[in-house]
Amino acid sequence: MTGYEARPIEPTALKELRETDDAGRPCVPYTATEGGGPLRCCLRGAEPGERIALVSYAPLRRWATANWAKPGAYDEQGPVFIHAEECEGPAAEREGYPFSRAGALRVLRRYSAEGRIVGGRLLEIPADEERGFDSAFAEAFAHPEVALVHVRAVEYGCFQFEVRRD
Repeated sequence: MTGYEARPIEPTALKELRETDDAGRPCVPYTATEGGGPLRCCLRGAEPGERIALVSYAPLRRWATANWAKPGAYDEQGPVFIHAEECEGPAAEREGYPFSRAGALRVLRRYSAEGRIVGGRLLEIPADEERGFDSAFAEAFAHPEVALVHVRAVEYGCFQFEVRRD
């Protein structure tokens, strides 16, 4: 069991993204021909034959709106995969952190309650993946100004998941 909660995209946001994404474009579903696309709605890889969509998502903007924060220039949006229709979300029995693979590189961006970047860290996921992430999150949240952490893939800069201060 992980020490921190990897949060998927919230159901209300998913409903909106399945209509119009955060860049104002309509959702265009398609059938996955290959597996593996990281689904941010249920924090697992897509399976061949599933109906999915690639949409533009602004995680900090959505968090900031709900928390009256003003991220200013730190607001950004990028591509994420989601199920085209409502799904069950992350499996209750899921263990470890999503999209985790030893040797993969991740950036952990730290944000303040005002929505400003207050640091970051490059993480090469170690063999003990869960312990590596737990340690990186403990380091981030040891700083009282850190309200949330976004995990992104280095290769494409894609948003993977979010962890918030308890």
